Amino acid sequence: MILVTGATGFIGRHLVSRLLADGYQVRCLIPPEQVGNLPWENPPEIVEGHMFDEEALFRAMTGVHVIFHLANAQWWGRPRDLERVELVGTRNLVAAARAARVGRLITLSHLGAAQSSAYPLMQIKGLVEETIRDSGLAYTIIRSGLVFGEEDSFINHIALSLRANPLFFLMPGRGEVVLHLIHIDDLIEALTRSLSHIEVVDALIEIGGPEYITLVDLIHTVMRVTQMPRVVIPVPPYVLRWTSALYSRVLPRSLMTPQWLDILATNRTAQLGKTYQYFGFHPRRLEDTLLTYMRGRNFWTPLMRSSLRRRPRGI
Repeated sequence: MILVTGATGFIGRHLVSRLLADGYQVRCLIPPEQVGNLPWENPPEIVEGHMFDEEALFRAMTGVHVIFHLANAQWWGRPRDLERVELVGTRNLVAAARAARVGRLITLSHLGAAQSSAYPLMQIKGLVEETIRDSGLAYTIIRSGLVFGEEDSFINHIALSLRANPLFFLMPGRGEVVLHLIHIDDLIEALTRSLSHIEVVDALIEIGGPEYITLVDLIHTVMRVTQMPRVVIPVPPYVLRWTSALYSRVLPRSLMTPQWLDILATNRTAQLGKTYQYFGFHPRRLEDTLLTYMRGRNFWTPLMRSSLRRRPRGI
């Protein structure tokens, strides 16, 4: 039995679909408010509850051999949400997993995660990694590059920002930050292969796609693919943080969140070829993939949906 936390998120729902298609027995720990809107036609076994509910955790852990821990607040959470959902939630999960004698814990982190980071998202991710390494459980921590796909919260938000402003795009800094993106299907492939690759047990590994790209080149790539040319204006990141805070007071969500800016603060790269070295396959290129789902979309509907949707309720 495999337990998945954060199963209704972007990565989680793709992973659960893949595990079910491969014939695995899957159980998901899902908050009660999300149970009525599951993204699968044939859903897996569901345990209703949060990672702060000891009884729900006990029921979720019964008979489980592997946990995929994907629950996070990285796109919407304030610092206190990050600490509570990711750090405290992980500690509770580890305690329950040890009591239930779970065999292995697999989790995702970010390139650049470190306890000493000046950026809250990366600092919390570093603390989560330490909690898992010190848990006494067999573990695999995968630090991945930014994940992109048809419903992602990064590249799609660039496109939504382009649609929202027909004249210009406000770019954090000079756009010199180097990113290492990986497609959702490639990340899911790596996660599922980690179940059978013994060399990634008790290891922290870093993976990304087949190429590096600077932020400014990424923005121009999205403009070219979506056919929405705009004037790119470099803006100091601290100004965008103020703008984001102001915007979020007017609408329930900001397209450019503080966590979004944390990720763009410094270079986020792994060594090229690590995905093939660890998992034996070559990931796909960025622009070739964007052309399959971004060209021709008008982005008005997702813009309104994203801007007016409220942030997840605090736990």
